[in-house]
Amino acid sequence: MKGILAGLALGVTFAGVVACGGAQQTKGFDKRNEISNLWTQIRGWRHEAKMDLDPPATFISVVRSQSARDAARVCKAHVTEPATCSDICSIADAICDNAEAICGLADELGKNDSFAQEKCTSAKASCREAKQRCCGCSDDIKSPTGATGVQGSLW
Repeated sequence: MKGILAGLALGVTFAGVVACGGAQQTKGFDKRNEISNLWTQIRGWRHEAKMDLDPPATFISVVRSQSARDAARVCKAHVTEPATCSDICSIADAICDNAEAICGLADELGKNDSFAQEKCTSAKASCREAKQRCCGCSDDIKSPTGATGVQGSLW
């Protein structure tokens, strides 16, 4: 009888360990799923803004060690964007919001989760590129020559 109880106790303990491990894996899966959904939205907005679906490698290398918030700091804040720029500036804000959410989830999953970290870096680069377009749009409209000088000052 003692052997049966000991076996039963061991089985219950093992089942608890497996269940807890499974719950942790499910949480990680859910977070990766949320990252994928947010990242897919970013790609949709990039398409809407007539940008390539993925950010250029130059943007990725610039933002790799930056926070999402730092990646968004591209130009001086415009109190009001001209109406013609509102679409790209709204898209840029949405992309940057998603980048912050993706990077927050990636931080929760840890630095060793390459999928999450790569999506975070890509999202930050998309944020930076979209913000740069927003700034450039506003500056192009304000400048009679169309020369912004914004891009050179970013790098």
